[in-house]
Amino acid sequence: MDFSIFTYDMMMILFAVAVFAGFIDTLAGGGGLITIPALILTGMPPLLALGTNKFQAFIGSGTASLMMIKKKKVTFSEMKYYMLIAFIGSAIGTVAVQFIDVELLNFVVPLVLLLIGIYFIFMPKASEIDVKPKMSETTYKYTAVPFIGFYDGMFGPGTGSFLSLSAIALRGKELIKATAMAKTMNFATNLGSVVIFLVYGQVLFTIGILMMIGQAVGAYFASHFLVKINPLHLRILVIIMCFLMLVKYSFQMGWVG
Repeated sequence: MDFSIFTYDMMMILFAVAVFAGFIDTLAGGGGLITIPALILTGMPPLLALGTNKFQAFIGSGTASLMMIKKKKVTFSEMKYYMLIAFIGSAIGTVAVQFIDVELLNFVVPLVLLLIGIYFIFMPKASEIDVKPKMSETTYKYTAVPFIGFYDGMFGPGTGSFLSLSAIALRGKELIKATAMAKTMNFATNLGSVVIFLVYGQVLFTIGILMMIGQAVGAYFASHFLVKINPLHLRILVIIMCFLMLVKYSFQMGWVG
């Protein structure tokens, strides 16, 4: 592709987009639905945009993960096997996406976002008390986690929201705990995907490194908000992000407007 299109102004815009995406993704997920369209609008081929997005995103999720562990919202000991399984699922998904039409996934994401938004609206309780798990830890670890990891490797946007929702709906975790768990698993899925995209040469390093710095800045500040935020406010933010992403997809796909 023609790298001359990346002017100083465009690079500054991409940096700002990464800061905002890192902040939002740490709190409510969906950062990829901000960064991927921004990268594609520069004229990047879809796979190069996905690879560059993963490269810049893993530092944001990594920063958020370290902050969650540092603030003892989760521990590495309790999350290490979740992270390993998420890593493997994502790596397999990223290999698979090299051989399919990524446009097909555009019809799956809006439906899932709609279901997540509806679930959070009607979720039985938003208290900080854990509810009874509907799935054992082992079953959850070896079914839901690799499945979401596979999705993240294939496409990715909304993975943070999907991981948070699964921890709430299937493991009975309260919202802050579920979000903290999601950050560590999301880091693992991003890392697994990055490794494969690097092997296939689908990463634009100059833009990726610039946005990586932006992601780290956004995730760092958002991590401080996450440990203090009222669970009800976080729930509202997740709902807003889900429906904003859904509206964005609808316009992007030409379903409205």
